[in-house]
Amino acid sequence: MADPSSRRKLTAILSADVVGYSRLMGANEAATVETLKAYRDIIARLVARHGGRVVNSPGDALLAEFPSAVEAVQTAIEIQQSVEGHNIDLEPDRRMQFRIGVNLGDVIEEADGTIYGDGVNIAARMEALAEGGGICISSTVYDAVEGKLACGFDFLGEHQVKNIAKPVRVYRVRAEPWPPRSKRSMRWQIASSVLAALILLLLGAGGAWLYHSGWMPAPQGAVEATTTGMPNGPAIAVLTFVNLSGDPQQEYFSDGLTDDLMTELSRASSDLRVLARNTTFQYKEKSVDVPKLGRELGARYVLEGSVGRAGDDLRVTAQLIDTETDAHIWADRYDRKMADIFLVQDEIVSQIVAKIAGNFGVIEITEARSASRKNPDQTDRKLGTVAARGSIGEKGERAKR
Repeated sequence: MADPSSRRKLTAILSADVVGYSRLMGANEAATVETLKAYRDIIARLVARHGGRVVNSPGDALLAEFPSAVEAVQTAIEIQQSVEGHNIDLEPDRRMQFRIGVNLGDVIEEADGTIYGDGVNIAARMEALAEGGGICISSTVYDAVEGKLACGFDFLGEHQVKNIAKPVRVYRVRAEPWPPRSKRSMRWQIASSVLAALILLLLGAGGAWLYHSGWMPAPQGAVEATTTGMPNGPAIAVLTFVNLSGDPQQEYFSDGLTDDLMTELSRASSDLRVLARNTTFQYKEKSVDVPKLGRELGARYVLEGSVGRAGDDLRVTAQLIDTETDAHIWADRYDRKMADIFLVQDEIVSQIVAKIAGNFGVIEITEARSASRKNPDQTDRKLGTVAARGSIGEKGERAKR
């Protein structure tokens, strides 16, 4: 006979926990507890704002439920954006990141509000698959929210998760930047980008006509820059991932992972300069002084990591280092089963690249913050360069007339 004090219901479950909580507690217990309490208050307010309720929050974890999958995912996005914003005010070793998983499923609710069942378990498994600062959702949530939120989704494949009989289809949420831009500002930004591209195209065409017609000599290096089409943004050196297994036959995986990261990073951002394989592989199996390497290679960032394997268990770690400050600005760990080596390799590479490169990745955010701290002299020099380019364009126009 069913317990009259419990009932079944369909609900959206949000499960969250802190990445590296033990490490944070070991470094500074009092500060970590203080930060966790502050972030719990923020999360509780966001949950309530979207019509949900916090079920419980043991240790560094938190479980919440919502009557709507859309509200649950929107809350998850706002939690990650809010935490990222508050982390800026903290010292690097005190910054806290959450993993969040969301599932829509059937649960049993007790009289005291506690919920149980596969619906909760799957939400916890989604959380375990998420990166630090990331959100993973099940296919039931994806089907309910697709097209209803200002975010994108990456399909991560089917995963066999603990204590769940059938494989679960998993999606990663790609959120819009914080604070969200209005549609009007986004349209203006797009229009401005198109206008700027047209102006540059016209100036380039005018300059080429003047050069070939003998009116204007080519500036030194201009032809090379135009013909090679090399990006002019920051450079990144991807060091060979270290093979920790002790088995030389596993070198092919760590080397292949490194090669794929170089390739995908090059594709992810047109502004990011990825140093060539021959340049970085010379440092393989060597102890590296990162700031010195950055000066030698002209690289602002260094991506390094390791690969460990025990039986069918694989662990990949990755760290992104700012060579100017020697600070680790991002790090994560990926634990996988070696069912399909190429599928696992592709999944890990895509997750690392998505986190650090492209629009609103770690590198772009770091570059934006660095630019905001530039001194007036640097800004004046940059404006002077723009003015000089404008004067060249004006001369070209006068020459045409």
